[in-house]
Amino acid sequence: MWIDYENYRTVVTLSEVVRLTLKVRRCQSPHCSRYHRPYRPETEGRWALPGHEFGLDIIAQIGTWRYQGHRTVVEIHTDLRQQGVQISQRSVTNLLARYDELVALSVQSNARLQHVLSQQGRVILAIDGAQPDVGHEVLWVIRDCLSGEVLLARVLLSSTQDDLATLIDEVVNVLPVPVEGVISDGQHSIRRAVAKALPDVPHGLCHYHYLREAIGPIYAADRHAKKELKKCVRGVRPLERTSEGREDTEGLLIQGYCQAVRSALTDDGLPPLDAAGLRLHARLTAITQSLDRASKKGRSPRSWAN
Repeated sequence: MWIDYENYRTVVTLSEVVRLTLKVRRCQSPHCSRYHRPYRPETEGRWALPGHEFGLDIIAQIGTWRYQGHRTVVEIHTDLRQQGVQISQRSVTNLLARYDELVALSVQSNARLQHVLSQQGRVILAIDGAQPDVGHEVLWVIRDCLSGEVLLARVLLSSTQDDLATLIDEVVNVLPVPVEGVISDGQHSIRRAVAKALPDVPHGLCHYHYLREAIGPIYAADRHAKKELKKCVRGVRPLERTSEGREDTEGLLIQGYCQAVRSALTDDGLPPLDAAGLRLHARLTAITQSLDRASKKGRSPRSWAN
């Protein structure tokens, strides 16, 4: 098809405002089924949704902040404005709805899912909900633990037993293979919904939530240990002041060791498996050993470690 005319479109992205020149093609043959029907460039869809002025990267960022960062619409709007994106709060709400629709659409490729699930012969469902703010809607996601495929994503204003049981039934009714297990957190509405929709299927508690509950006493002890360790290095700031502006070897060594101590103090670890108190103890021990080695080589006084 020949290029018949040009259209122009402005798209706002996270980094810039783009002016697109769209070369629209139309068939000029009266006998063609697409006679005079416009054919827009395929690459236009990589920039933004039809009829929207904000790019797909902004929609993806809004969804990430909402469901991973648990930010409110007001906070998202403020963050976007700080990045130079001229957008209103109502537009943020509308784009969040488009994000939910895109997530739901991406998991509705039934032909592909049917093939993947049929190959493995069974599924183990994982059910969880993301609620950015108390009282707001919840994004519920049901996925298969074996393949990692998302089977359903739906926003619900309420999360009652019947609502969740309906979601589970919707997934189970289209599965080509049986459900052999369910994993979730300990939320009562989920437990009752699974018992109603899948009464004969084993229902287990998520390993992360199970571990988080079991690690409670150890986590409290580790926090106390970290607090006591911090008391031992509170004098690092006065020592830093004595070396400020010094360019000699000893001054640079003092600054380097002080930075190492500060870095160790600000590292919170990744509980429950990577305890912050144990990590701090290991790093302070390594710094002390390094000071011992430097002292034996005559590069620093051992009094720094006191």
